[in-house]
Amino acid sequence: MSKAVFLSAVVLCTACLSVAAGVEQIPVSVRKIIDAYEIPNSSLSMVVQDVSSATPLLNVNPKIPRNPASSIKLLTTFVALDVLGPTYTWPTELYALGPIKDGVLDGDLVMKGYGDPYLVVEEFWKMLGILRSRGIETINGDLVIDDSHFAIPDLDPAAFDRQPYRLYNVIPNAALVNFNAVEFQFAPAGDGRTVRIRTHPALPNLNITNHLSIKKGPCRGYHFGIKMDIPDPAPADRVVFSGSFPSACRSYSMHRSVLQPASYAFGTFQQLWGHWGGTISGGFREGLAPPKKRPLVVWRSPPLAEILRAVNKWSNNVMTRLLLYSLAVSKFDPPVTKEQGIEVLREYLKQSGLDDADLAIDNGAGLSRDTRITTELMNGLLRHAYRDPYMPEFIASMSINGLDGTTRRRFRGQPEAGRMHLKTGRLDDVVAIAGYVVAASGTTYTVVLLLNHNNVHRGPGIEIQNALLKWVHRQ
Repeated sequence: MSKAVFLSAVVLCTACLSVAAGVEQIPVSVRKIIDAYEIPNSSLSMVVQDVSSATPLLNVNPKIPRNPASSIKLLTTFVALDVLGPTYTWPTELYALGPIKDGVLDGDLVMKGYGDPYLVVEEFWKMLGILRSRGIETINGDLVIDDSHFAIPDLDPAAFDRQPYRLYNVIPNAALVNFNAVEFQFAPAGDGRTVRIRTHPALPNLNITNHLSIKKGPCRGYHFGIKMDIPDPAPADRVVFSGSFPSACRSYSMHRSVLQPASYAFGTFQQLWGHWGGTISGGFREGLAPPKKRPLVVWRSPPLAEILRAVNKWSNNVMTRLLLYSLAVSKFDPPVTKEQGIEVLREYLKQSGLDDADLAIDNGAGLSRDTRITTELMNGLLRHAYRDPYMPEFIASMSINGLDGTTRRRFRGQPEAGRMHLKTGRLDDVVAIAGYVVAASGTTYTVVLLLNHNNVHRGPGIEIQNALLKWVHRQ
C-alpha cells in the first residue's frame, strides 16, 4: 500500500469513528425506533447532561454541525435576554408635523419604529388611544412611516419555500405592525349558496374578491376547498378567493401576510383610529422622523422577558429576526444590519467560553437551509444559561410539555407532562428539540437532539424525540 493510500484510509477511518462517536450509549428504547426506520447513526446527534455534573450522561456525535431548524431560537433569544436585559423595551414614536388646534392636526403624523417585535393590534390600539388623549381627532395629512432604524435588504419572502404569504416568511421591518398578519375567517352565509369572508383586522385598504361557493359534503379537504390568489404581488392589496367550501363546515380561519408593511400599518391605523373617533384625510408614505423634534407620543412595548414567551413557546420567526437586529443596536449605531447582530451574538459566545467555530447563523430564527450548530454548543449554551441570573426568565419562555406552546400535546395526561421546558424545530428532513427535563428523581437535565435525514419530519423524528425524553424522565 502506498503512503498516500494509507494516509487516505486513516483519514476515512478517523471520520468514521467521529461519525459514530458515542452511538453505543443510545438507550435501547431509542435505538429500536432508529433501527426500525433505518436511520443511519451519521444523521443524528444527542446529548443529555445533569446540570450539576461535568460529564454528560449521553453524548452522541456532539461535534458534528447540523441544521437545528427553529431550536436555534434558543441561542438568539438567550443572548438577547442577557445582552439587552429582561426589562428591555422597544419604543414606537409618533410625531406631529404641524400645529394642533381645536382637535385638528394640520399636517402629517409620523410613526417611527424601533423594531418592536410585539406591536400587535391591541398594543397599537392602546398607543392610538394615547394619541387621541393628546387632543387630536382629525389629521389633515398623511401617515408617514419611518422604518429606517434597521437596514433591511430587499429580501424575497418566497425565497425559502415559494410561499411568500405564509406568516413564517414575513420579512422583518423596524415599523412592523401585528406581524403583517391577516386572519381570513370563512363561514356559510346562511343562504346555502355563498360563503361569508371577514378579516381581522378589518383593513379598509385590502380588497377581497369572493368567488367561493358552497358544496354539499363533509368538512374536510386541503384548506377546505379554498384557493387564494393575489393578482399583483407587489402591493398585495387584492386577494381573490375561489373554490367550493364544504357545507358541513361551520367556520374556518386562514392566516396570511398581505399588503406591504407600510400599507398594512396604514390600514390598521385607519381602522383603529376610527375606533377612537379619529379621522385622517391623507394616505401614507415612507419617510423620516424629524431628527430634533420631540415626539408627541412614545409607546413602549412589553418587556423582553414577556416577549420571549411568544417567541419560544410558539416559535415566532419574524419576532426572532427582529431580536437579531435589536442585538446590533447594543453595539452599533443605526441603521443596523443583521450581520452586526450576528457579530454581537458571536462575541457573546466567545466571552462566555463557548466555541462558535462550527456555528453558521443565517437569520437567527432557523428558517434556513444554511444554519448549523453542534449539540456540544447547544448543550453548552443551555448549561451556561442555567447558571445565569436570568435563567428563570429564559426557561419560562419555553414550551411546557403537555400544557402550552409547540409541545402542548406531548405526554398530555401522562406522568411526564409538565416536567419539561423545550424548544422544538422542524423543517423538511430536519427535526430538533432542546431544553430542560426534570426527571422523576428530581434531577434536572439538559437535552439536545438534532436529526437531519430524509423524511424524519414526517413522524420518525417525533417518535425518537419522545422516546429520548421518556428515557430522561425515568432517570
